[in-house]
Amino acid sequence: MIQVDNLQKYFKKTVKQPGFMGSVKSLFHSEKEIVKAVDDITFHVDKGEILGFIGPNGAGKSTVIKMLTGILTPTGGSCIINGQNPQKNRKKYVKEIGVVFGQRTQLWWDLPLTETYAVLKEIYEVDDAQFKKQMAFLNEVLELEPFIKSPVRTLSLGQRMRADLAASLLHNPKVLFLDEPTIGLDVVVKDNIRKAIAKINREEGTTVILTTHDLEDISSLCKRIVMIDHGKKVYDGSLYSLKQKYGQMRELNFEAADASAIAALDYETAFAASNLSEGDLTFKNEGTMVNVGFNTDKISVEQMLNYTLGTLHVKDINVKDADIEEIIRRLYKGGAEDAAL
Repeated sequence: MIQVDNLQKYFKKTVKQPGFMGSVKSLFHSEKEIVKAVDDITFHVDKGEILGFIGPNGAGKSTVIKMLTGILTPTGGSCIINGQNPQKNRKKYVKEIGVVFGQRTQLWWDLPLTETYAVLKEIYEVDDAQFKKQMAFLNEVLELEPFIKSPVRTLSLGQRMRADLAASLLHNPKVLFLDEPTIGLDVVVKDNIRKAIAKINREEGTTVILTTHDLEDISSLCKRIVMIDHGKKVYDGSLYSLKQKYGQMRELNFEAADASAIAALDYETAFAASNLSEGDLTFKNEGTMVNVGFNTDKISVEQMLNYTLGTLHVKDINVKDADIEEIIRRLYKGGAEDAAL
């Protein structure tokens, strides 16, 4: 469905020398610097797949999405979506994609949603029967009915996001680009948005590229992720494989029977022979509650439990796997080159 091959986007940046004279000089002899926002990225997305497209701020995610949606023209390489080039025949292409930008809206501020959707129906040339069918489906999935007659300016952020998602799906696109669709939403609304996206993908077979900083979005919706950093792809594979490779970290959480006894714990000394590196062992506590992060490649769960329970009396204890945020943090910190494909 989506084929991205050796995609590149370079920008020219004017380099200004410091001070007043530097400003004057740049008027006559400006120096240019080439910034590689996207540097030779390749990935493919199958029909009906939800792909998590992630990376830190400034990694090049938005630039890639803008090229895939046809807003920007690549410097090099190619992107083909459902057999079409996004930069050519734009009128036909936009009828096959939907786009949601979490911090921007495509809705008319003073119009009720019903009128907004009626306008979009005409723009996308959706026939009456298809429009009625799609609106019924979107009403069911996104629960639009309570506010569908309200002006957009009166909607809460969560309602507006649902309305924006419906607007992007009104013409039943084959591909949906979601850029931070849950940004700024509370936990309950985020969960509802995720469930809606999953249902739309499952029932409509819509291919989805999801860009987000909320790693719960990735965990809930994506089996595969593409990660980029400084314009380069650093990981392309399943979320499961990523967890297997970088998920050695575990968390030991316990409640001590006596807060004063916590001072007796000295994990670094106890495991000094384990050749620990930075980040392999972390410790923090608040009152009687203690959290210990440890790398199971260096310290086994059995060793950690034996030392802890042998040093002080605990009231409650549990060990949990590292969450996706910790795994990606470790990938960025030390393993990006090893993970590149």
